[in-house]
This record gives sequence, structure tokens and C-alpha cells, in this order.
Amino acid sequence: MNVYDANHIRNVALVGHQGSGKTMLAEAMLYVSGALKRMGSIEDGTTVSDYHESEKERQMSIFTSLLHAEWKGHKINILDTPGYPDFVGEVIASLKVADTAIYVMNAVEGVQVGTELAWTYGEMTRTPSMFVINHLDRAESDFQALVDQIHERFGRGATVVQIPGGAGTRSIIDVLVMKQITYPAGGGEPVFSEIDEAFRERAEQLHNELIENIAENDESLMELYFEKGTLTEDEMRQGLHEAMLHRQLFPIFLTAAPEGIGVGRLMSFIDNVCPSPAEMPPAETLSGEPVKADPDGDPVLFIYRTMSEPHVGDYSFFRVYSGTIEPGMDLENAQTGSTERLGQIYAIDGRERDAVQKMVAGDIGALVKLKNTHTNNTLRRKGSDVVIRPIEFPEPRYRTAIRAAREGEEDKVAQGLHQLAEEDPSLILEQDPHLRQMTLAGQGEMHLQVAQYRLKHRYGVEVEFTRPRVAYRETIQQQARASYRHKKQTGGAGQFADISMLVEPFNGDFQPPADITVRNETIVETGWGARLHFVDAIVGGVIDMRRFFGAIQKGVLEAVQDGPIAGYPVGDVRIVIYDGGMHSVDSNEAAFKTAARMCFREAFRQAQPVLLEPIMNVEITVPEEYTGDVMGDLNTRRGRIQGIEAEGVFQKIQAQVPEAELYRYSTILRSITQGRGIHRASFSHYEPMPRHVQEKVVAEAAELQEA
Repeated sequence: MNVYDANHIRNVALVGHQGSGKTMLAEAMLYVSGALKRMGSIEDGTTVSDYHESEKERQMSIFTSLLHAEWKGHKINILDTPGYPDFVGEVIASLKVADTAIYVMNAVEGVQVGTELAWTYGEMTRTPSMFVINHLDRAESDFQALVDQIHERFGRGATVVQIPGGAGTRSIIDVLVMKQITYPAGGGEPVFSEIDEAFRERAEQLHNELIENIAENDESLMELYFEKGTLTEDEMRQGLHEAMLHRQLFPIFLTAAPEGIGVGRLMSFIDNVCPSPAEMPPAETLSGEPVKADPDGDPVLFIYRTMSEPHVGDYSFFRVYSGTIEPGMDLENAQTGSTERLGQIYAIDGRERDAVQKMVAGDIGALVKLKNTHTNNTLRRKGSDVVIRPIEFPEPRYRTAIRAAREGEEDKVAQGLHQLAEEDPSLILEQDPHLRQMTLAGQGEMHLQVAQYRLKHRYGVEVEFTRPRVAYRETIQQQARASYRHKKQTGGAGQFADISMLVEPFNGDFQPPADITVRNETIVETGWGARLHFVDAIVGGVIDMRRFFGAIQKGVLEAVQDGPIAGYPVGDVRIVIYDGGMHSVDSNEAAFKTAARMCFREAFRQAQPVLLEPIMNVEITVPEEYTGDVMGDLNTRRGRIQGIEAEGVFQKIQAQVPEAELYRYSTILRSITQGRGIHRASFSHYEPMPRHVQEKVVAEAAELQEA
């Protein structure tokens, strides 16, 4: 295959909702370019993009596929992304390395949540963008209604370049070149003709609007427009090019991908108007040093995703941001400091790969069998300090506990999950020692189901998902005292320790009672984010605190790991040791540790103990028509509405909700909003739970301990 420089490369990401036709559009782009002899189909599992078994089974894209087409002296790299919101991490990674985002929409279904979500991330990356309305040949499509939706949700910068020549038609009217393009049934070359009289007035109106929109964003073109009253095709293309580059205009095109309608015209627009890597702003780096797409610069690669393939090994998908790379080149991993020797470099078409001699700045490809390189890593010349700014993946929206289905496979499960999380950083694996469970978090239920499927088919291990335990805490609400004497005689030296202890909530400065004199204080930070305030108030030497304070502290720390109410960790308690006794022979550290543990548990029970539950800040974005239903559902989850604000056609609801009430919430929210609602949650604080809820949690904990 030919080697292309940055001026002759176009990197486009196909993004949009599931079912909008992205994969078939990618298939059609390969077909019209001559890369395919015949188009595959999703139903038959024969598309170039969706080649994984899990994709064929579900008949939907799950992973981003890298494809490439050669078109009129240009190489077009195509990133076909999944549209289901659970796989938004794939979209974000693709937008990182693409120079144009093509938002594909179903002409019948209109703007959907996958498109809205992708647009949000496209705004963050400032990626030049355009819209493609697909399935224009369907009789029930309403082009103008969809354009109105686009304007309402994405702004007036969305600019019509093509309109259909009637509902359900095989004809497109291009208002840039002012021609009607008809696509013969059964294939064949499209026919360019003058615009039908029925559409001429509307086409001329849109042609003039297009000229005005272009001129408004370019001072020199505005002067030409005032001077001549119009712009030439070349001037319009150049104006669109600059406006796209600066995200001022977003052209709207039409296709019916399975029929090949509009696809060649789209390809020509990509190579003539869409920006090349050479024209894009320099890549952002952590050091602030700009990295330009210079083929003669120091080599810099960014790994935007990794994937393990059967019989091949680990694929590392990359973009060359600077320099020229060749097999055998040694580069340094900026994150690990290790040296990677590049093996064969490949141009990729889904499962297929073509070996290339080199790749230059701006191109996208893949390497295999890198030793210690993962997603978000930068490979660079040894001694360089360049680090490409990493992809920021969203916080998880769905979490589940996970365990091996068969005993003895825990290590294999952990190894497989670790590998999956390295490939997909939007999967978060955590081991909670206090709750004694492993959790897997991601963007939604299907995201985790796919991870479960891959564990089974790649690593041969099966896992079960269960409801994750909530990190409840135990504390007290009032002051209490207790005494405990530990005495044990077994022949010879025995054990003796006597402790009197006061406990109270640790929520301010200590105001000691009249009978207590403070000698020393220590604050201990626990491993679960709580604090314990130890106060030494022993007078008269009844306990040798220099000798036994450490043992007393250890005993309390043992007790607080499993609280007396339901076995949850204890926090934010003040412990005052104010009296006791010891024996010159029988007192030792073990005795005082035991006495402290038992004394604390007794005092804790008398201090009006309570269970605390984690409260989450939840932000929910939904279309206005679903606001009432979502708020009603939040009320059933003990949620407290903190505020509502309008954001375009959406409402953003701020609420505080107990973590226990958010299990499977992303799935439930999608059901309530027909897939158009999204949420994010972050920890806020702990607070006492209602008595009836506490009784239920205590009963469940007792059942678990008995089991």
C-alpha cells in the first residue's frame, strides 16, 4: 500500500446512536472506493467492521473498528464507533485521534441519545464535525423535521448542503454545486442533471443561505460576496473548510448507505473539504510543548486503544503525531520508561491487516506484541519529554460485584479482568478489603455483560454478577462509659487488664467532664476514610500508658473494623481511657489489647449507635418531557432534589440519593426516558439512615454472618 503524507490523509470518526447506519456507511465507503468487491450485511455478520463474535451475536457494534480507503490520491482512515451509550469510551478514544467527526443519524428516528452524547464529547475535543442523515430513501423520513431537530439541539451552525429530491427518493439535490444527483436502482454511476423545477426555488434559497453562512465566517469571503453578490464553488469549499476547522459550520449531507446513495459524494467532500492532520492544531501535551504533524520531527506515537485478538496477540492502535516510524525502530514509553522495539506496522481494515513499510505524522495504524505498552501511553524518542495528553474517560455509571463461578478460578478471573481493564480504561476493577468483595464498574449493564462474555470466551472463566455490598459505616450519637476487666489464669503467669473508657461522637473539640484530665491525644486515620480520636486521661499511674497505650489502641482498632451493629467499619468516634488497673506480673500487651477491644464494644452499644449510609450527588440529564417521571422515580429512591436547570431542550436535575438506591439506575433511567437520559454520580457524605432501613440492613447482615 502507498505511503501518504499528512496533507493527503483524512481521519474521520463515524459517531451516532445505535442503528443509525454507521457500520453500513463504513461498508459503503469501502465499497465505492474499490476496497471491497461486494458489501456485507449486519444480519449475515459479514461486515468488515463488526467481526467479533459478540458483535455478530448482538448485531451491533461494540468495539471501534479501524478501516481505511484510498480515494482520489488520499487515504481516508475511518473509525467506525459503537452507538450504544455503554460503549462511549470507544467514542471518546476515537474522537481523540480523529480530525473530523461525522454524526450519522437515522432519517426516520432523528436525533437520539447516542448522537447527543457523542456531540458532548466532540465539543470537549473541539473536533471539526459534520452531519450525515442516513436512510434518506425511506418513505417515512421527514428531512425538514430532522433539520429542525439538529438546529434545536446543536445550533444554527449546522448548514444544509444537500436535500432529498422527494420523500423515499433515490435522488439528492446538492446546493453546493446546484445539481440533482440520481442513483439508478441496482447500482451504476450516479447521473448529474439540472434540478427539477419542483425543487429549484427551495434549492436556490438554500444555496444562498449556504453562501451567506460561509461568508459570515470569513472576512475576505464576505468582501467578495459584497462585491460579486455570490461565491464560486471553489470559494465556497474553501470557506466551508475553514469554518469546519474552527467549528463554526457543520455541513449536513445525505446518504442511503446500503444502496450506495450519496456515499461517493460524501467521500469527495471528505477529501476536498474536511481538514487534514497537517491543518489541525498541534497535539496537546502534558508539558505544554506543541506537537505538530511534521514528518521530519521526532517520532511521537499515541496509543488510543489496545485489543487482544485470538491467534494474533495484543494489537496496539496508534496515531503518529510527529515524525516517521518504521519497523525495527526503538522508542521509549513515556509512562513506563521502558524501550519498545516496533515490529511490523499495519494498516487495518477490521480483522484484515496490510503490512506497510512506514507511516508518517497524521496516519493511524496498529502494531502487535508491544511488551509493556497500554492504552493512553505515548511512545517517543529516547530522552524526549513529550507526553500526549491522555484520554479522559468518564466516571462509571454502573457497578456490580463480581466473583468466579467456580472455586479455584479466582486468580484467572482477576488476571482476565486486569487485562480487560488495561484494554478498556472505562472499566474499573476494585478490590474492597473491608467489604470483602471485588467490584467491576463501567458505563452500563451491557458494558459489563460484554466484559463477562469476553472473560468466558477469551480466558475460559465464567463469572457471576451480584448486587454490590454498600460501604455502610457505624458510629454513635451520644456519650457513654463502660468498664471491662480481662482476667485469665491458666497456671503460671496469667493475663490481667482493667480499662474504663468513655466514647462520644468525634465532631468537635473535646470538652472533658470534671472527673477527666487530658494528658495526651492522638488522631488516627482509618483505611476507610474515617477518624478516631484517642485521649489518654490516666492519672496516678493506674495503667502504665507508656507501656500499654499501643496495645489499647490496637485493641480498639481491631474492634472498629467490624462494628457491633452489623459488622461495618466504625468511624468518627472519640475514645477516652480515663481509669483502670494493672498487675505487676500478669498485665501484658495481649491482655490490654483484649480488654480495650471488649470495653470499646460495650461502650459503643450504650452510646446510641447508628448506621451511616453513603449519600451520592447525582446529576441527571433528560429531555424535558421526562422530567416529571424521573423526579417521581427519585422520590421512591429516597432522593432529595437539590435543583433543576434548563440546558437547551434538556433538563438537568441535581439530587442527593443514597448509594443503596442507585443499583442498576443507569438501566432504569434508560427505560424511563426511552434511552435518552444519562446520569453521573459522585460521593457526597455519610448520614444516618432511617430506622426502618437500618433494621433491614442489620437483618441482612445477620443472615450473611450465619451463612
